[in-house]
Amino acid sequence: MVKVSPPLHHLWQRGCDFLGTDLAIMGGAMSWVSERNLVAALSNAGGFGTIACGSMTPDLLRAEIRGTKALTSKPFGVNLITMHPQLDALIDICLDEKTTHIVLAGGLPPAPAVKKIKDSGAKLMCFAPTAALGKKLVRSGADALIIEGMEAGGHIGPVSTSVLAQEILPEIRDVPVFVAGGIGRGEAIVSYLEMGASGVQLGTRFVCATESIAHAKFKQAFIRAAARDAIPSMQLDARFPIIPVRALANEGSKKFLDKQREVITRFDAGELTKEESQLEIEHFWAGALRRAVMDGDIETGSVMAGQSVGMVRTEQPASEIMAELIAQAENALKNR
Repeated sequence: MVKVSPPLHHLWQRGCDFLGTDLAIMGGAMSWVSERNLVAALSNAGGFGTIACGSMTPDLLRAEIRGTKALTSKPFGVNLITMHPQLDALIDICLDEKTTHIVLAGGLPPAPAVKKIKDSGAKLMCFAPTAALGKKLVRSGADALIIEGMEAGGHIGPVSTSVLAQEILPEIRDVPVFVAGGIGRGEAIVSYLEMGASGVQLGTRFVCATESIAHAKFKQAFIRAAARDAIPSMQLDARFPIIPVRALANEGSKKFLDKQREVITRFDAGELTKEESQLEIEHFWAGALRRAVMDGDIETGSVMAGQSVGMVRTEQPASEIMAELIAQAENALKNR
């Protein structure tokens, strides 16, 4: 277990106390990557692993929680997408399995879901894209917030991590706030802690952990990539909005642009309705992340990665990654 100096412990003690961990470093919930093996490894290394439920069924989620418990006795959480059609049943599974921390992501959490989690005694974490919304989430019952900037991988918002931190950290002090998006080194962790964060969340940095089940080709794509290679998907026509996704540029990225052009042309020609057009665009990436992560299709699959991918240089155990981050953080504090 990594030893932490008193100055660093003091900076993130609130986050550690909230998570029940030695290190206030959360693992980001990455679909297909953040499963039992990586989650348990992060928790065993002193951090806080988070299962990415994604599109799992309730039965699959139960199996994943139990599988994680078999690999670690340390705290971990579950990330649920609010738009999941079986959200209520997934929450029931989490509560039945005595999950201590539940993260609701992907939009404003429904009031009944918040109430059910709160009534159970589990701790609720929510994503806050603005200070105003963060305050509203706290009033609604969120026990902690995560603020994630556009440097992150996967679905992203429009504002950078540094700006979000400046807007939100001074405004919200009544609950722990964890900062995410573009964090790849310990120096950045310290800077956000000194601004008032209680901890941080990293995803991209852990994809190439030895314990990660991501395909070898997927990991190699991360190791070869530079920060500028992780780009957001582009929207060609405001009539057909897309939620930007940050991923490594590849042949699939180009084909997505071609698909949008084709659909727009067919819509303008009256061959498709607006709804049909939107569905065709949205369905383009269906299964693309799984193909990349699990099958190694890094050419046409979706290689979701944050801009911190440029700091991923080798495959190494999760405990070693944690040790590096702590060493960098400690060194930064010594040089203050």
